[in-house]
Amino acid sequence: MNGIHDMGGMHWLGPVPREENEPVFHSRWEARVFCITQVLDTTGIYNLDEHRHEIELMHPASYLRDTYYGRWLFAMESILARKGIVHRHEVERRIAERARDAQRPTPADPAARNWPLPEEQKIRWGAWRHEVEVAPLFAEGEVVRVRNLHPPGHTRLCAYVRGHVGRVVKVNDQAWVFPDTRAHNAGENLQPVYNVCFTAQELWGEAAEPGVEINVDLSEAYLERVE
Repeated sequence: MNGIHDMGGMHWLGPVPREENEPVFHSRWEARVFCITQVLDTTGIYNLDEHRHEIELMHPASYLRDTYYGRWLFAMESILARKGIVHRHEVERRIAERARDAQRPTPADPAARNWPLPEEQKIRWGAWRHEVEVAPLFAEGEVVRVRNLHPPGHTRLCAYVRGHVGRVVKVNDQAWVFPDTRAHNAGENLQPVYNVCFTAQELWGEAAEPGVEINVDLSEAYLERVE
């Protein structure tokens, strides 16, 4: 989908701030969100692409305001609520109990949630590839065009390369999961991934710095031959 989250290649956003001796986490809550997310990754509740798509559903103002781990927290809470595992009213009740320093928080009701998940409902996490053979459509050195796609759901096809022409410099011919379908549990759609090199002037015109090249990893379904 197209949205504020796809900021790669956009102009006039200013320099990326670099913090000297930047800590891993700026606040304790960030570390907690990281740890909770790592635990949830092992449960089979959702997959990596589903989690990324949930972040894309944030209100644009919230996406810009809530920082990296704030986006993780949003996605985690939204998915758990939608799947009936942790309800929003339970989270809000616990926040209220913490605010008044309640010594006895309300216990969770196991019967009120879809948990634990049976094995057949569990989803694999990660940017997975399979040890099976696939036949690449494109070869190293071949000139390709990125398809100008605008899917309504999740995609890993960054907007700034759509419609542009580049050269394949590496063929990752293992069977990689296709994020656009797996994000919606519509199949893994296994396919090769290609590293494609673009000139900066191809992407941004004559105003781009000459002699600069950008390499982007792209799933096969994003590419087409140049006739």
